[in-house]
Amino acid sequence: MSASTAQSSALRLMSDLKTMKQSPPEGVSASPMSEDNLFVWGGTVFGPDDTAWEGGIYSMRLTFTDQYPDKPPRVRFTSEMFHPNIYPDGTLCMDLIQDNWSPIYSVCSILIAIRSLLTDPNCASPANPEAAHLYQTDKKQYGRRVRRVAEKSVGG
Repeated sequence: MSASTAQSSALRLMSDLKTMKQSPPEGVSASPMSEDNLFVWGGTVFGPDDTAWEGGIYSMRLTFTDQYPDKPPRVRFTSEMFHPNIYPDGTLCMDLIQDNWSPIYSVCSILIAIRSLLTDPNCASPANPEAAHLYQTDKKQYGRRVRRVAEKSVGG
């Protein structure tokens, strides 16, 4: 790892953090988990209103490499999730942070995309086949499972 790569990644992350603080996007938040390490962030997505996710507070960890923004962060939910695009261990499967990544994306845009993915999953290549199957065949039951996750996320 060259010092200059790490330094330019750190500068970009500081810029992303400044943006998050100055014009926080609706329904999401994120910041570094400790002052000593700019490369590991804690993020939060608030469940969108009028959806099964409403009222839930979903925590995640974003791990950046010194190649950010050329390479996307790893995103893993630390709260329990039931969603077609989230693996049982919490790892997120999403084109934006995989095949369709671009350095123009920032922490803000990643979180906004994750929030919209909650209510608009991609069932074509599911990380959680059970969730994808329920979503496609029994929306009511799927909604109930999501409600349970939402309630647990706020200690209910």
